[in-house]
Amino acid sequence: MPELPEVETTRRGISVHIIGDKIEYIEIRQRQLRWKIPEDLHVYLVHKTLLSIERRAKYLLLNFESGTLLIHLGMSGSLRICPLNTPTEKHDHADIVFTHCLLRYTDPRRFGAILWLGLNPYAHKLLCNLGVEPLSVDLTGEYLYEKSKRRRLAVKQFIMDQRVLTGVGNIYATEALFLSAIKPTLRAGDISLERYQLLVQEIQKVLKTAIEQGGTTLKDFVGSDGKPGYFQQQLHIYGKKGGHCPICLGPLSSLKLAGRNSVYCDHCQT
Repeated sequence: MPELPEVETTRRGISVHIIGDKIEYIEIRQRQLRWKIPEDLHVYLVHKTLLSIERRAKYLLLNFESGTLLIHLGMSGSLRICPLNTPTEKHDHADIVFTHCLLRYTDPRRFGAILWLGLNPYAHKLLCNLGVEPLSVDLTGEYLYEKSKRRRLAVKQFIMDQRVLTGVGNIYATEALFLSAIKPTLRAGDISLERYQLLVQEIQKVLKTAIEQGGTTLKDFVGSDGKPGYFQQQLHIYGKKGGHCPICLGPLSSLKLAGRNSVYCDHCQT
């Protein structure tokens, strides 16, 4: 599924085309996504000018004077800038038509969302309990160390807890723990401050690299320009179950943590 770098790549890609532009009309071909697209969405958006686009965790927030539109890409969603009157395909569920182009939402699995949050978006239940942004100054080793005290769950689950740290999914948690030499099954409360400081550095490094490369090329992810991301070629161990560690050349191990496959090196990660 699209993770933080894919969503940030999308935000940057669409922003240059539609910020400052006015919505002429909205065409909804399939309202039933994860939650139903509001029937009255056009009331809040038509003839309104897009002021800015933010990203909070894996959510995109399109800000207008009338309020904020939330878009979530779910498991397989994508947003693309298309010329006006571009023909639709099977899974193109919604078009937000601006004066000069259209923003098209495509989602084969329909696990994403398009919701109107009004004038106080951060009070919404999807946003109000989120943790710190991983690329912000608020994420420090000290922050994770304090949050982890007396926590018995695995560190990988800990850094993927959206109430602690937003937007770090399976791919980038796997990579950051490998680069920090931290075993994913280690209890969060047993990790030292020094190791958390290193982990923060690696989380931020791997996310920034992925954003620079355009997100990770997964089967379902396509960037706003219609091209896939290119970070997959840079992955060290994610998706390489049965392969060998790039450092020690030993066999990589794997297990399930909270239903997600975790690949790691038993020798290099302790």
